[in-house]
Amino acid sequence: MATRNPYQAYQNNSIATASPGELTLMLYNGCLKFIHLAKKAIENKNFEEKNKNIQKAQNIIRELMMTLDTGKFEDAEKMLSLYDFILRELIQANVKNDMSKLDTAEELVTGFRDTWKQVIQANRRQTYGQGGKV
Repeated sequence: MATRNPYQAYQNNSIATASPGELTLMLYNGCLKFIHLAKKAIENKNFEEKNKNIQKAQNIIRELMMTLDTGKFEDAEKMLSLYDFILRELIQANVKNDMSKLDTAEELVTGFRDTWKQVIQANRRQTYGQGGKV
């Protein structure tokens, strides 16, 4: 059966062929997207939309927490604590419609995303002799 939406087919293929590192980067980007949408919803006083997007961001953070292998590297426990802090900020932002909590969560997720992107680029340089854009 042919896919009716070529964009959806592209997205599905991107996910299916992504490395674990690229999937993690996609999760960070998705979380940031939902935080941005939640901020817009608060500005527009659309609290149902705000709730929906913050919950999506929370689910991504929970997924990152569940898949974090704390036995692989020494800073994993610190990352887990930061993920937990981000999750609590998102919950408080949702309960109190607090834009500053979303700003804090966004700043931390952006830091994780940017660092992860650098790791992927460094790994590509080491493996293939080139950086390539992520």
